[in-house]
Amino acid sequence: MSATLPELHGWDGPWKGLKVLVTGLGVTGFSAADTLAELGAEVVVVDGVETEKKRMDAATLQIVGVADIRFGKEHTENLPEGLDLIVTSPGWRPDSPLISAATAAGIPVWSDIQLARRLGPRPGARSPEWLVLTGTNGKTTTVTLLEQMLIAAGRRAVACGNIGMPILDAIRDPEGFDALAVELSSFQLHYTEPLQPLAAAVLNLAEDHVDWHGSQEEYAAAKAKIYEGTRIACVYNVEDPTTEKMVAEADVTEGCRAIGFTTGVPDVSMLGVVDTEEGDALLIDRAYLDNRRNQALELAARSDFGPLAPAHLVANALAAAALARAAEVPPEAVKQAVVDYQAAEHRIQPVAKADDVLWINDTKATNPHAAAASLAAFTDVVWIAGGLPKGVDYTDLVQQAGHRLRHVILIGTDSFQLRSSLERHAPQVPITEVSTGDDGQRAMREAVAAAEDVAQPGQTVLLAPAAASMDQFASYQERGEAFIEAVAELMQRKGFTT
Repeated sequence: MSATLPELHGWDGPWKGLKVLVTGLGVTGFSAADTLAELGAEVVVVDGVETEKKRMDAATLQIVGVADIRFGKEHTENLPEGLDLIVTSPGWRPDSPLISAATAAGIPVWSDIQLARRLGPRPGARSPEWLVLTGTNGKTTTVTLLEQMLIAAGRRAVACGNIGMPILDAIRDPEGFDALAVELSSFQLHYTEPLQPLAAAVLNLAEDHVDWHGSQEEYAAAKAKIYEGTRIACVYNVEDPTTEKMVAEADVTEGCRAIGFTTGVPDVSMLGVVDTEEGDALLIDRAYLDNRRNQALELAARSDFGPLAPAHLVANALAAAALARAAEVPPEAVKQAVVDYQAAEHRIQPVAKADDVLWINDTKATNPHAAAASLAAFTDVVWIAGGLPKGVDYTDLVQQAGHRLRHVILIGTDSFQLRSSLERHAPQVPITEVSTGDDGQRAMREAVAAAEDVAQPGQTVLLAPAAASMDQFASYQERGEAFIEAVAELMQRKGFTT
């Protein structure tokens, strides 16, 4: 799908006069339209929903020469005439009417990632190495740590792609970067040809986005594309054999190495963890040193993260370190990034502690795999869960975490699948179901009140929904903010401060 138009490479390629459709006017679509206008292409933008922000962005684009911007569902279903190329935002599914029509007509469909890779940096700017990663969970934490490791090593680097700066803004930077820490979603990879990065990683793979890709097999195939053409290191998760299989099957540059990461003791060509006599644990490298059969390099200590360092955070740090070390980042820069790390909002975020009950916001756990990692960090849990399930199966999650659950409070408009799995595989766990309408704020207030009624000293109330948020909230962030607000109101009533 993405390999046509081979002549479109570099800033001096034949972009001028090319008729390009940009689907979606979010952050990705705006940066794509702006870039294409600068290249001299004839740009058409379509978006099914018109908002005040999008109207403002459209006005800005019109100033730089994007005159044809169409809002309304009817414009998302029919191809404009005379198109040469489509640059699509990640949310547009392959089976959507417009993308399906383009595929049938032989019109290439690119992601913004592909456009950025084809363009390269501006003439005269630094040419960055690409360090790329994907996975079902942990991408944002890992790419943030990777960015900080690169910066600590003195590199001009930025996290971009599916997080932070749009990648087209990064490659248009007048100075350029030494390295790009690129987070990639399966949606972006689906529409992207091999990137030939310096190093690539798949953090893990679990059932997710089956509704978008059509099957778990197609989802996995999209993720596996990240390894194609990798030059120095293909980083895989030792504890997820699927990722190692992806590396084994990838067509990489000769001399590229397979580098594993594990939260256990590492073998040769791996990064991992060893316990100390003092009760701490060390993150070590047995991959990027000459005498790796007999020696290891200390990168950081688990305690460098502070008091809350769950296993999945350590795994993410090791994956980031494996990518950074491929770019010759020294151990002391890895350690500095770990010491400086601040947990992102909405990811195992402590919200309050009162009456020896800890309240944790992990609204970003939007699928069972992420929720499993979150639940594994705590022993006795009152679990607030539910939302838009995206066609996934909750059986494995409940079987793994059932012994940790003391009570489950279900939110969401359709909790049948999760409730059914709980009743079958954790029948000893009481279930409370709160508002099932589309009023998310009300549902969250009721959920927090229900949790307060059942939580006992020493337990954790954990919002880790294992589902998307769009049935009751505009985004997972809004869901998390609703939880934080409801907990704050509870603490205020109880006379505590958060």
